[in-house]
Amino acid sequence: MDEIREIAMRIKELREICDYSQEEIASRLGISLELYSSYEKSGEDIPINVIYQLSKIYKVDFSEILTGVSAKLKTYQVVRGGNGQRADRYPGYEFKDLAYHFNNEIMQPFLVTLQPSEKQVDLVSHRGEEFNLVLEGTVVVTFGDQEIVLEKGDSIYFNPNYPHGQRCGGTEPATFLTMIAE
Repeated sequence: MDEIREIAMRIKELREICDYSQEEIASRLGISLELYSSYEKSGEDIPINVIYQLSKIYKVDFSEILTGVSAKLKTYQVVRGGNGQRADRYPGYEFKDLAYHFNNEIMQPFLVTLQPSEKQVDLVSHRGEEFNLVLEGTVVVTFGDQEIVLEKGDSIYFNPNYPHGQRCGGTEPATFLTMIAE
């Protein structure tokens, strides 16, 4: 029973983090509000296929809803800022969102400022999970021979075991917030 209640709590937490109402989720699932509310309240009798549908709506791993453990990303996930509008699963880059993504641990954020340079970026790798949010300028994130251009308000979440690097992508300095979780 405790595991079932924990699934119900995770479902409610994901809905609040993603800034959806119960009505919106019930509508997307094609079920009544009363039925969805009962899933969130107790978790009892929630079908596996509904949990699977919720994992798709919230863009999380199916196992993350069932177990509460976030699977490691194999590559990366980019979230575009959209002029301040909510994009993907981040409703405004609040600490609670980052804490959830990082297994409920708030890591110390720090700022990195990159100066314009023609120099080739050095690729590094390390354990954990990394989140970068561009605050000013343009940042180019490199994975092997692939480059991803991020503008102000864009973020990227990735598994840093894969060799990666960041450089300034414009003629003005670029600043990004980074958080790394073991």
